[in-house]
Amino acid sequence: MTAPIRHPGRSILLTSGLAIALAAVAVPFYWLAVGATHSSQEIFDSPPPLLPGGHLAANLATLQESADFGRVVLNSLGIATVYTLLAGAVCTLAGYGFATYRFRGREALFGLLMLGLVVPAQITLVPLFKMMAELHWLNTYQAVIAPNLALPFGIFLMRQSMAGLPKELLDSGRMDGCGEFRLFWRVALPPMRPALAALALFLFLYQWNDFIWPLIVLRDSATFTIPVALASLQGLDETDYGAILAGTAIAAVPMAIVFLALQRHFVSGLLAGAVKE
Repeated sequence: MTAPIRHPGRSILLTSGLAIALAAVAVPFYWLAVGATHSSQEIFDSPPPLLPGGHLAANLATLQESADFGRVVLNSLGIATVYTLLAGAVCTLAGYGFATYRFRGREALFGLLMLGLVVPAQITLVPLFKMMAELHWLNTYQAVIAPNLALPFGIFLMRQSMAGLPKELLDSGRMDGCGEFRLFWRVALPPMRPALAALALFLFLYQWNDFIWPLIVLRDSATFTIPVALASLQGLDETDYGAILAGTAIAAVPMAIVFLALQRHFVSGLLAGAVKE
């Protein structure tokens, strides 16, 4: 068997491109970590500092004193976790329904739902705000969580993933006396683990980074999420950028943990899709 021909120039070019891409991604995170350990004056020095400084404790103290950041982090974690669980259930059930059931108007209803992917979210802010005001939900956590539970992209993702389920598998489950919810839970969900992991990561990231809607409905600083609390630290006359960078660095940690926890499912999903029997 003839050995494959190797092209050193192509390997060098590919490696160089990957190194540049890695640097483009890593440098901002490195600067974020370094900036969190410096004061605002040091951050704007010329040339800027490239090594960690000694102001991390002071920045964290300022952050806690100005924004009660410990409570803010708990607010964001609680809201993002509850939202991920509830929205994940809604999107998964809706995707399963669109993928497996045949009913009149299904395609029209799904097309109407998909309009949510092209309509700017800003258009719905005023009617949603009026709805929250009429429900007396302003400045509450449910006002942040409830409006986006049926996220169009999440439903689309799960519908496309579940469309590949063998119809014969579902029919055999029904013939064995399996109820519809048990069929969904025991038969349809287990093969969808990679898709569920991707959905959970997307939903958590969506809610964790959401700024505009929490800014509109949350009035009390005790209910602020991380993006709103960090924005409140920007003053007209003076802004403590060291404290803001420290808060931003803290905000990046949960996302890294969630990604690492779900990484195995992404890898298994890619391998399963790459092997054909």
